[in-house]
Amino acid sequence: MTDHQLAADLATRAGTLLLTVREELAGATAEERKAAGDKRSHDFLMAELGVARPDDVVLSEEGVDNPARLTAKRVWIVDPLDGTREFSELGRDDWAVHVALWEAGELIAGAVALPAQGITLATPTVPPPPPAPDKPRIVVSRTRPPAVALQVRDALDGELVEMGSAGAKVASVVQGLSDVYVHAGGQYEWDSAAPVAVARAAGLHTSRIDGSPLVYNQTHTNLPDLIVCRPEYADAVLRVTTRR
Repeated sequence: MTDHQLAADLATRAGTLLLTVREELAGATAEERKAAGDKRSHDFLMAELGVARPDDVVLSEEGVDNPARLTAKRVWIVDPLDGTREFSELGRDDWAVHVALWEAGELIAGAVALPAQGITLATPTVPPPPPAPDKPRIVVSRTRPPAVALQVRDALDGELVEMGSAGAKVASVVQGLSDVYVHAGGQYEWDSAAPVAVARAAGLHTSRIDGSPLVYNQTHTNLPDLIVCRPEYADAVLRVTTRR
């Protein structure tokens, strides 16, 4: 199984597991669903990667950071459950599982599973989004849209689309359900690694909000901002985000 196939397989299977957890805990509290989802998906991914790629290192949101990753040639960067709030709310489908592989300074494989939608987007081949509508759609958090996203909306005369997890937001750009995702409210490497790998495979623009590259497997795992958008909007978005 190639690294691309493994990323897609593990993200999909972790998502199936999460759907089972959600069903089993339908009568539990939201906090109990969150905790169980995070733990069971993390344990699954760590066990499966330990068998399939025993020589690689894993960086997981739910795991203890292993300093060996800083000198490793290959590091899997995973978010076992991106969008725990949305996962805990029965009926919502805007949550995800992220599985990415970093090697020699680059993201070389990635998959974003949207389990409640029955979709997994994965490298190496992701179809580009369909043609854009006349009015660009700016996807933002349903609870805390950053000011810069509102500035981008105004500059592009666009409209806002509210959505949950980072993975779901990037996937919406890949799928052509939105056109621009700008985030500046704080994230970590596991929030964006797999979505960025998939977005790049679909031919989308990805960068920090100052236009610099997104760099992974760093000593400090915080990676607080990003842009993912259709390439035709990249210059206009960066004109807004770089003048702040």
